[in-house]
Amino acid sequence: MPTGLILSARPNAANVVDDVIEQSRRAHQAGVHHVWLAQQFDHDAIALAGLVGAAVPGLGVGTSVVPINPRHPLIVASLAQTAQAASHGNFSLGLGLGAHEPEAQAFGRSFPNTVQRLRDHLTILRSIFDTGSVAFHGDELTAEPGWPVHVAGGRPVPVYVAAMGPKALQVTGELADGTLPYLAGPRTIAEFIEPTIAKAAADAGRPAPRVIAAVPVLISDDLEAARRAVADRLSFYQTIPSYQKVIAREHLADVTDLAAIGSVDSVVRRLKSYLDAGATDVVISPVHAEDAGAESIWEVARIIDDHA
Repeated sequence: MPTGLILSARPNAANVVDDVIEQSRRAHQAGVHHVWLAQQFDHDAIALAGLVGAAVPGLGVGTSVVPINPRHPLIVASLAQTAQAASHGNFSLGLGLGAHEPEAQAFGRSFPNTVQRLRDHLTILRSIFDTGSVAFHGDELTAEPGWPVHVAGGRPVPVYVAAMGPKALQVTGELADGTLPYLAGPRTIAEFIEPTIAKAAADAGRPAPRVIAAVPVLISDDLEAARRAVADRLSFYQTIPSYQKVIAREHLADVTDLAAIGSVDSVVRRLKSYLDAGATDVVISPVHAEDAGAESIWEVARIIDDHA
C-alpha cells in the first residue's frame, strides 16, 4: 500500500463533495496514490470515499476512521460494499472504537463493553465480506437479516481498526486485516503494537496484519510557530488515557512530540522512522487543510514511496 494522505474539506468549500474530489484528483495527479477520509458528524466518510473512488479512477480511498458506535455492522457492510463497487476495488474500511464522552454528548447514551462490541462487529463484517451471508447472535450485536447482504462488485473489503490497547489489538489481529493507529510513535509500534497484533493474527491463522501509522504532519521553516499550531490541534488527545499511555511509552514530554514537524527532509526522516519500527505503511495527516503546503505534502509522499 503506498503512502497515504488524510484529506479534509477546506473550510471555505462551497460543496464538500466537489471540494474533496477536486483535492483528491490534484493529489493523484501529483503522485499520491491513496487518500483517507475521516468520519465527522456532518458528512459520511464511507459515502464520500465511494464518490471519490468513482470520480478519480485508480486512486485508493479509505476511511480513517468510522466509529463502530452507534452504527450496526449490517449498515456498515452495505455502505462499505457500495463504496468498494463504486471505486472498483480501491476502497479500504478503517474503523474506530469511538470515545465515550463525545458519543454520550452526541447521542445521549454511551456504549459499554467496547472490546466485545468490536469483536461482534468484526465477526459480522468478516462473515459478510468473506461469505456473502451472515447469521450471528453475539453478546452485544445480532445480525440475521433474512435478506441478501452481498453487493455485486463490493468485495473484498480490507478492514483496519484504529486499535492501540492490548485487548483491541488482540481482536483486531484475529478478525481484521490490520491496525490504523493515530499518534502511536515508533517505540510504541516496535515494542507493543506490531508484536501484539502480529501474534494475534498468527495464532488465529490469519495473514500478517498491516500496521498503518497515521502521523500528524506540518511542514514549516518556523519550528516554534509550527509546534504551537500542532499543540493546539492535538491538545484534545493529551486528555485521553490511551494516548497518555503512548506518550509515557515513547518517553516524551507531550503529544506534540509525536508529530512530524519541520522541513520536507526532516518530515521524511521522521516518517521513515515509523517504517523502520515495524509499520508497514504511513499515512500523512496534515495539521492544516488549507491549500498552502499541499505540494510539499505530496512531495513527502512521493519521496517515501520512491524509497520504499
